[in-house]
Amino acid sequence: MKLGTILFGIIVVFLSGCKEEVPGPNEVLMVHSKFYPVSITIPNGTTVTWRNNETGTYDPTHSVTSDSNIFDSGDLYRDAIFSYTFSTSGTFTYHDNHHREMKGVVVVL
Repeated sequence: MKLGTILFGIIVVFLSGCKEEVPGPNEVLMVHSKFYPVSITIPNGTTVTWRNNETGTYDPTHSVTSDSNIFDSGDLYRDAIFSYTFSTSGTFTYHDNHHREMKGVVVVL
């Protein structure tokens, strides 16, 4: 019985240290050197929040930089967030200046 209790406690402690990898409404995560989701569709006037959710050995520094220069988060370290309110309809592509393979899209209706 004691061994089972100890193992249960270890599992609870381990899981409580794990970060959530499911984005909230109008949220994009930066995890495993990727934007998740890669594409998000929102109504005009909506604020999107990006959250650096990196863990482990991945390089934790990212940015959210518009390909058309309308927004730029600057450096976002682990657990940092950046928000931008989209007030124009259209398709907005963006990338991470630190990991150029990281690309995303916001579609504003």
